Amino acid sequence: MPETLFSIANAAALSGWIALLFAPFAPKTIDLFAGWGLPAILSLGYSIIILVHFADAPGGFQTLADVQLLFSDANVALGGWIHYLAFDLFIGAWVVRDARNHGIPHWCVVPILPFVFLLGPFGLLAYLCLRLVLKAAPRFTEARAA
Repeated sequence: MPETLFSIANAAALSGWIALLFAPFAPKTIDLFAGWGLPAILSLGYSIIILVHFADAPGGFQTLADVQLLFSDANVALGGWIHYLAFDLFIGAWVVRDARNHGIPHWCVVPILPFVFLLGPFGLLAYLCLRLVLKAAPRFTEARAA
């Protein structure tokens, strides 16, 4: 059962990431789908898995060894993975939305999205750096104002 849910969650999240690539074509629809709907569904799945399996799982959050033991339980590891999928997709959609709101061309954001997907915080940092660099660039600021 955890393997099946793992495959379903991965496919769902991947569909959201693919949708984000096409965000300029239907921004409101894609934001609703990839920025709100899918993260909410993944969060619901995560919540159910954790509520059902967390109390019986070994380990905890007190030490690194406890966390390693906690994630040795397949159901808790699945919950942890779905946690990553939901939050990274939510942040990826925020990046796309924020870039649009700040006039950053979508093509500038697309290369960063795989980093948000695969390396969450690193991808977010890359986007924030891009935003700072473009904000400081006089030509970008003038083009946005025009």
